[in-house]
Amino acid sequence: MTELTLGRVTADRDRLLRLLQQYGVYAGVVVLLLANTVFTPHFLSAENFRTQAVQVAPVLIVALGMALAIGSEGVDLSVGSVMALSTSLISLYLGYGPWIAALAAVIGGIVVGCANGALIAFVGVQPIVATLALMVAGRGLALVLLPQLKDVRDPGMAALGSGDVLGVPYLVLIAAALALVVAFVVRRTTFGRQLLAIGDSRPAARLAGLPVRRVLIIVYVCSGALAAIAGVLATARLTASDPTSLGTLMELSAITAVVVGGTPLSGGRVRIGGTVAGAVLIQLLTTTLIKHDLPPSWTQIAQAVVIVLAVYAARERGKR
Repeated sequence: MTELTLGRVTADRDRLLRLLQQYGVYAGVVVLLLANTVFTPHFLSAENFRTQAVQVAPVLIVALGMALAIGSEGVDLSVGSVMALSTSLISLYLGYGPWIAALAAVIGGIVVGCANGALIAFVGVQPIVATLALMVAGRGLALVLLPQLKDVRDPGMAALGSGDVLGVPYLVLIAAALALVVAFVVRRTTFGRQLLAIGDSRPAARLAGLPVRRVLIIVYVCSGALAAIAGVLATARLTASDPTSLGTLMELSAITAVVVGGTPLSGGRVRIGGTVAGAVLIQLLTTTLIKHDLPPSWTQIAQAVVIVLAVYAARERGKR
């Protein structure tokens, strides 16, 4: 093989990897939609699309916060535990009204985010270690506050979980609004530019005088708050508080959505549109396996394979 031919092959491979990283998630969504249209009965029904949208909303909201953390060259493993903590706080404060209970849940997520951010920004603990510690502590605290499943009987929470506007569920509208807000923050604000600069090179960001510690704390506070909001919405939809199972492996789904959506684990870039598509892809993949009578464990295996492929594509492109 001549040097010219080798150069062409390398350029073609690099172009293919770039296209895969940028548009692979959208192609995956289209392929799953087409496959389910052909092989899954009643997939095109309005009720099915409503169900899929409602189920993907909490995953998307958590993934938005995860995208910010990964964009800053970090990760937040505590998001599932924050959801569990939020559902426990809702049960405890529901007697004061649904809005007070929801506010208490979000404040709980903010506190966890502050703890994560402080450990990372001021103590210098690695994000994976800091958030792992809060993942264990948060789930434990949630179980201390509410040791077992408890029904949530409140008209306001029920309306939040099952209500809609012109046929579009509240959960979907909230998730879409949050995605637009996060996209605007990342693309159009000074904070977003600082976040990406820190993710690209933290030492360079410090030398440039950027408020690295403040930005990192805000990132993890946002991640905690978004996870708590997802916990509130999931509790409203299920009309029950279950800190034992709510949010379990949510960090895996969120990381998968973000990485498959084109946000590199090395930081420095955040793709909110890709994250939305990644969350939809994970939901469609889960639905496909379940509707064809495959056990839930296969979903986790499939997500792991998707993560490996996405990271491989990003790594191979980064070598060139």
